[in-house]
Amino acid sequence: MHSKDPRPTDNAFLGSSLKGGSHEPTYGGALSFMRRRYSRNLDGVDLAIWGIPFDAAVSNRPGARFGPQGVRRASAIFDGDPQYPFDMDPFEVLSAVDYGDCVFDYGVHAEIPGHIERQAREILDQDTHLFSIGGDHFVTWPLLKAHAAKHGPLALVHFDAHQDTWPDDGGRIDHGSFVGRAVRDGIIDPEKSIQIGIRTHAPETCGLEILYGEEIELLGVNGVVEMVKDRVGDAKAYMTFDIDCLDPAFAPGTGTPVAGGLSSREALMILRRLGDINFVGGDIVEVAPAYDHADITSIAGASVALTYIGLLAEKRRED
Repeated sequence: MHSKDPRPTDNAFLGSSLKGGSHEPTYGGALSFMRRRYSRNLDGVDLAIWGIPFDAAVSNRPGARFGPQGVRRASAIFDGDPQYPFDMDPFEVLSAVDYGDCVFDYGVHAEIPGHIERQAREILDQDTHLFSIGGDHFVTWPLLKAHAAKHGPLALVHFDAHQDTWPDDGGRIDHGSFVGRAVRDGIIDPEKSIQIGIRTHAPETCGLEILYGEEIELLGVNGVVEMVKDRVGDAKAYMTFDIDCLDPAFAPGTGTPVAGGLSSREALMILRRLGDINFVGGDIVEVAPAYDHADITSIAGASVALTYIGLLAEKRRED
């Protein structure tokens, strides 16, 4: 690459710094999340973005294995600009890499949870913040185990249309039971945890506070934010965002869509106002690009990830 090149490409491989935007054309170049450099060297890295392309636990439409690709592709349109609504490039504050994808044998399902947990622990053991891109919602189970091993029992801030508390004896690979399992195993503290946007019923709540979809409109954004803050308090928290929390009008590309959900604007406004919460990890899951239209769902997923990252950058800048 020559210094005279006006807009150098392929920052994902050739970038000279872990910080700052790449300013390369949005429609070309090697794709990584926000053009971050692909690297598994975490020396001096604040944040690792990691893909988990697994969707064998779905109960309806498969396809979330392509979620990491879709979200990375959609993120390219945001690269290099001050990020709304933070009015800054978060990567001027945070050193971040795209850590690539989780490694596993797709044909040996029973071993996959262990692979996810082990590789997540390797990232966390280097004091690097981890944000993951699924994959179906089962992947949050081994991610929670890895984070709890480092931080202790966690508060869960859970955006979803589903409670994911269906009965599970511990042997199922199922995207609808990880919350109940996490409560029973002491991975999350239900008294500090809250679910936002729920539009289905499961046999048990497992002690979590539930904000149903129709309550969001009645409470308004500020009311929801206050309830989340009151519930979580100063506990260490994990944020998991199932894209089907959004109404299918805003997220058609997902496996189990449910009408009556949040708009993209509502969800992002709520998340934007949770900067006081001590998030120690997070994920976006269930983006299934094959059912998408014009990348609507992938763009929403990338925006959730960027808003979460913006909160981390804002807190780092204030420190």
